[in-house]
Amino acid sequence: MGNPSVRIENVVASVVLDQYIDLEAITRNIPTVDYNPDQFPGLVFRLNRPKTATLIFSSGKMVCTGAKSEKDVKRAIKKIISTLKSKGIVVVGKPKITIQNIVASANLKAGVNLEKAAMLLENVMYEPEQFPGLIYRMNEPKVVLLLFSSGKMVCTGAKREEEVYVAVKKINEKLREMGLLYEEGD
Repeated sequence: MGNPSVRIENVVASVVLDQYIDLEAITRNIPTVDYNPDQFPGLVFRLNRPKTATLIFSSGKMVCTGAKSEKDVKRAIKKIISTLKSKGIVVVGKPKITIQNIVASANLKAGVNLEKAAMLLENVMYEPEQFPGLIYRMNEPKVVLLLFSSGKMVCTGAKREEEVYVAVKKINEKLREMGLLYEEGD
């Protein structure tokens, strides 16, 4: 059994600029954005590097999705703001960025006995007729893990990348101690 691997899939962050933002002016000056106020009040600003989609609202609130790291969120917001400024959109405030959710995938590189895990772990939900994964709510760090018998899993709810790595290490050790991991083919 190897060491678990972890991959950050999506970092969602909210951003507050304490000011009004003229979405019509952005649309006029930056033709690549999507803005259909009849359908949705926010403007969508996509970047290729880092690959993100950021919703911008006239209130100055933004939601950045798709980043693969906290660092990429900061880079994306910085890039958007400098693009806005270069197009004559006045941005006075400094953005306050809050990470709302980090979604990661991980692989324990071992099979997991989900039936037994469902009996031995607390804060779990396991209904294989409805969903093939076991849902485990970890308290420290406060994340939700979707665990599959293949050893693959999804971690959601983390507010810092560090929490993802801690959670994966913790569940790996816990499952191993309880004898719930097995080599494929055992």
